[in-house]
Amino acid sequence: MNKDKSNLEENKFSALPPQSRRNFLRASALTMAAASFAGRVGRAQDAPVAAPYVGKVKGANDKINVACIGNGGQGASDTRDIFEMKDANLVALCDVDRTHTEEMAAKVPHAKIYQDFRTMLEEMDSSIDAVTVTIPDHNHAIATLSALKMGKHVFCQKPLTQTVWEARQVRDLANAKHLATQMGNQGSASSGLRRAVEIVQAGVIGNVSELHVWSNRPIWPQGLDRPKTADVWSATLDWDHWIGPAKLRPFKGDVYHDFKWRGWYDFGCGALGDMACHTVNMPSRALKLGYPTMVELEESSQLFPETFPKTSRIRFDFPEREGMPPLKFWWYDGDPNDKSQPALRPPADVTKETWDIKPPEEGKAAHLAESGALLVGDKGMLFSPDDYGEQSYIMLKGEKEYVEMQNHPAARSVPQTIPRSPGHKQEWFRMMRGGPPAYSNFDIAAYLTEIILLGCVALRVGQGKKMAWDGPKMISPSHPEAAQYVRRANRRGWVV
Repeated sequence: MNKDKSNLEENKFSALPPQSRRNFLRASALTMAAASFAGRVGRAQDAPVAAPYVGKVKGANDKINVACIGNGGQGASDTRDIFEMKDANLVALCDVDRTHTEEMAAKVPHAKIYQDFRTMLEEMDSSIDAVTVTIPDHNHAIATLSALKMGKHVFCQKPLTQTVWEARQVRDLANAKHLATQMGNQGSASSGLRRAVEIVQAGVIGNVSELHVWSNRPIWPQGLDRPKTADVWSATLDWDHWIGPAKLRPFKGDVYHDFKWRGWYDFGCGALGDMACHTVNMPSRALKLGYPTMVELEESSQLFPETFPKTSRIRFDFPEREGMPPLKFWWYDGDPNDKSQPALRPPADVTKETWDIKPPEEGKAAHLAESGALLVGDKGMLFSPDDYGEQSYIMLKGEKEYVEMQNHPAARSVPQTIPRSPGHKQEWFRMMRGGPPAYSNFDIAAYLTEIILLGCVALRVGQGKKMAWDGPKMISPSHPEAAQYVRRANRRGWVV
């Protein structure tokens, strides 16, 4: 297939067939249930009332035919998950590096092998019901949108997309096609995360006016310039397809592929894209964040033209929303073990009590957790010291130490209002069979992704620039130059 050809001919993307009366009634009921479900987990101010329903549903005894795009690294994990699911039939493997597909193919000899997902979707259209997308960030949207347009249900790893505009396109198309979707922030399936959402929304810590979230990323190189030399890529790698919609550049070994692409503006989303879909997941739901009105890069290490800095502090201002007060959210990143660049972190007077939650190793002093989310309310604070929001601690005003969330007296009487999960990918499969929306379906996940990616936009706009933001219109009234980072100009042949 000619890689300079447009994605796939538009006539391949036919609309879903009309629903029967029975399917319409079932879908309407699911829509009403989904609306209630979405309202509990938190929505943006202008979000539609109804969450997505599924228009095409597999029979209860039918296996779901799945193609996995990306079979190395996290892709290997997602591919194994599909292979091990009893109601899934893994029909195709696709990766730009054949070494990744060859490793998986030994376990799934009947699966067809591809290097170009566009060719796979075109050739196997009728044989595929659903697709997983686990590839570098800059290719997420092109693969996801291609599959959605063909009526395929999609599971896409975080971040959902690399740009704000792409996130909006993915959300709108998934809803228009009535497809089952799920973003890969697996902490969403945790009972601990859902319990924390219930407790915060029940008012246990009061009105929350500050949110502090920090990460120990990057754990890959960034804060550097492009290499001046080039290498010849291996015979197993399709470099042109790996580059995808980004601008073509020379290959350099051990710089981009496999894992080191995250720190490059053209390919990744830095620490924000890697971890914020996890660490900001619980508070964004609990606090119904919606769109911020201002985003600013307050401080960072040295800025480079092509890579994210080694450490940064970014502030997001949120307005009043659904009875909640205005909120200031600070994001901090940086590797605490990088001796060349101290990592930016929240003020010690805000976090000092969290240091004693876990006793330090013998001979070491108490210290701040390497990553965490801290919600500051007028009645107390809730702190989650892990990346996925699975465990949280509460300290109310007048108390001297944090208590595990489920053991805190103030939390025991809070009723369960959010359904618990059968498993992250199981939710997606259940949705494909006409069940309730997955907890991180694209209608929800796109809002979280847009918030996070605005931090990446603020990094590009520059330090100390208070970037006003109009969420519904996806524009900055104060900094029009942000537009070039909100929507990328894709390379020919890779137009979304």
